[in-house]
Amino acid sequence: MIAEQIRKYTEKHGFERFAPEAVLFDMDGVLYDSMPTHALCWTQTMAGFGITMPEADTYAYEGMRGVEIIQREFKQQLGRDVTDDEAQRMYDLKAKLFGEHPDPPIMEGVRELMRKMKASGLTIGVVTGSGQKPLIKKLLDDFSEFVDASHLVTAYDVKHGKPAPDPYLMGLEKAGRLQPWQGIVIENAPLGVRSAVSAGLFTIAVNSGPLPDSELTDSGSDMIFPRMTALCDAWEDISTELLNNKRRG
Repeated sequence: MIAEQIRKYTEKHGFERFAPEAVLFDMDGVLYDSMPTHALCWTQTMAGFGITMPEADTYAYEGMRGVEIIQREFKQQLGRDVTDDEAQRMYDLKAKLFGEHPDPPIMEGVRELMRKMKASGLTIGVVTGSGQKPLIKKLLDDFSEFVDASHLVTAYDVKHGKPAPDPYLMGLEKAGRLQPWQGIVIENAPLGVRSAVSAGLFTIAVNSGPLPDSELTDSGSDMIFPRMTALCDAWEDISTELLNNKRRG
């Protein structure tokens, strides 16, 4: 099964081999069970500027840079471009509201998964559309055993966020100037999956949110799991096949 998924991946992208050296994790909904709080804060922030954004709709934007979410909603609902000052005030308010909530819990199974990946010799990085500095600092503190700032891509590192390939291409650059066939992505959002796939990386989706699996498979994910613990449990089989594939390559 895993061998077949790898074969389909290499054929899809026209690669002669698949030999991963790094794993790039998304943050919200992957490392942290944070999306319900983000959704609530986006809804409250937008309402303060006359924009209607139901919490359920925020999942469609998950992974996109905050400024791009604001620009899209402003243009669609108010019929004009948002000014830089307005966008900054909106994003600052959203970050303030998020900071007033309890810290989001770390996703069950993700630390153990990272431990297994590190033992397999893989470099671990994080690629997020977030620009919330307190949350980014928390990430570096919580996952200091696995990730440092040199392997972290945030909203400040790219001009075009997910679903553009730029964030994950930057992740490969920071992981050691790797090629797409040398990387794996762990994502939970359709836009993030599209970003990773368009960058040419093998993409594992973990459906930690309310969207149907089809949203992730239709976006191009190479594998899908119902929760992080399921991926963690399957990692030994995946890593064995990766090693065998590497030897064959």
